[in-house]
Amino acid sequence: MIVYKNLNIKKIHKNSVIAIGNFDGFHLGHQKVLNEAKKRAKKNKMKCGLISFEPMPMMFFNSKIKRHRVNSIYQKKFYLEKLGIDFLVLIAFNKIFSNLSAEKFIKKIICNKLNSRYVYVSKNFRFGKKRLGNIKTLKNYEDNFFYKTIITKPFKKKQKIISSSLIRKYISSGNIEKANRLLGRSWSIIGKVVKGEQRGRKIGFPTCNINLQEYITPKLGVYSVTVETKSFKRRGIANIGYRPTFNGSKLLLEVNIFGIDLNLYKKTIKVNFLKFIRAEKKFKGIVQLKKQIKKDIYIAKK
Repeated sequence: MIVYKNLNIKKIHKNSVIAIGNFDGFHLGHQKVLNEAKKRAKKNKMKCGLISFEPMPMMFFNSKIKRHRVNSIYQKKFYLEKLGIDFLVLIAFNKIFSNLSAEKFIKKIICNKLNSRYVYVSKNFRFGKKRLGNIKTLKNYEDNFFYKTIITKPFKKKQKIISSSLIRKYISSGNIEKANRLLGRSWSIIGKVVKGEQRGRKIGFPTCNINLQEYITPKLGVYSVTVETKSFKRRGIANIGYRPTFNGSKLLLEVNIFGIDLNLYKKTIKVNFLKFIRAEKKFKGIVQLKKQIKKDIYIAKK
């Protein structure tokens, strides 16, 4: 898959089939849309791509939102490539771009840059300055620029429409298993192991510490997880929180990997969340904390 930035797009992607949107989460609904776009592209001997935005518009317009992503941009690229998408156009969402009118977005990007023949968007798609562009706008310009707008139908699972918003709700409330069913895989956080205060090692439970970056904050507490690196995949237990027993002030993900005691400092690891075990709790002291950790590990292994 080729990733384009600054709209520096090669001619090989002219006459393309494109989808437009954040596609944060890359859930079952997103996968269905892109698979449909892929089939149409194959049938018409065209390339299939996605137009997305970085940062996410919601995070750009609301600076107070620091943690919102279901996936990192790295994960989005990985899942798109795995699905077989030909190219990704990552548009820098900044003040200049946010002032681009809906009509100019169609003319400059959909038409001139990509010469798109089919444009896949959701029924509530909004674009252009002040979000004035919508499905009707796209359809109004179809004859001028020779493309067809394909409105994607919401994908439902157990009568619920799958959306990134619903997945965020499940993650933030600790309903990881429900989130995973909508994602079609385990929700995961990828990050570099940072140096901690080594308290876990001192009490017999060494951990890898990871900053949450821009990921949505899950319910604080303990989770059953699997941990992946380039060389292994193992079960483990993770705690997300502020470490109230030690009067911590920084939100951190701490992972204890079962059966391995390696120095993974500065290594990149992937933490897959399987099940919420319990909420974060402040203990009276180290003895009570150790007892609880042993119980948590027993539950996670079971």
